[in-house]
Amino acid sequence: MPFTRINSKMVEAQVLPGQRLFSQRGAMLAYKGNVSFTPNMQGGQGGIGSMIGRRLANEATPLMTVEGHGSVMFGHGGHHVHCVDLSGDTLYVEADRLLAFDGSLRQGTMFMGSQGGVMGVIRGQVTGQGLFTTTLQGHGAVAVMAHGGVIELPITPQRPVHVDPQAYVAHRGDVRNKLSTALGWRDMVGRGSGEAFQLELSGQGTVYVQASEEKL
Repeated sequence: MPFTRINSKMVEAQVLPGQRLFSQRGAMLAYKGNVSFTPNMQGGQGGIGSMIGRRLANEATPLMTVEGHGSVMFGHGGHHVHCVDLSGDTLYVEADRLLAFDGSLRQGTMFMGSQGGVMGVIRGQVTGQGLFTTTLQGHGAVAVMAHGGVIELPITPQRPVHVDPQAYVAHRGDVRNKLSTALGWRDMVGRGSGEAFQLELSGQGTVYVQASEEKL
């Protein structure tokens, strides 16, 4: 169920009988046809266990189940929208960045410390982002939100990518993350930018970065 880009802040999805998609509550802008919207209480395709895991992890962004026959336009808060097509791989994304996604995708939660060790835990405490990240796996489309648009940066074994944690939106591929410090003499004397921490992503994959450090 791919998304069609209307403009930089709106996308449209075709809803067909027997199919469904999930969206963040309040993201529906308009629709045509016979389409229903109901609160999702089962944690998406991951089931009740996935829902409980996300709630314990503070990753439980309220979702709506969208079903029927018609087309729906999505957008939220004037944020820029970026679409990602998955072909059996996994997208790791901050829960509050999700706008809408294909109902066939399996949703879960990953503890960031399992990838970054102690540094993964520190990332959540220092940056204000969760210790857990939502995962979407399978074949389907995902629409994510960001401030000022999204750029895709390739990650290769020879060239890891360093990202400001507040600018991080999502990543995919065989990627490991850890929080590194960038403390220099300017920070010591109070003349630095304040960006003393960087999220280092290494391996093989792609990271999606927003063009602003603001939170959604």
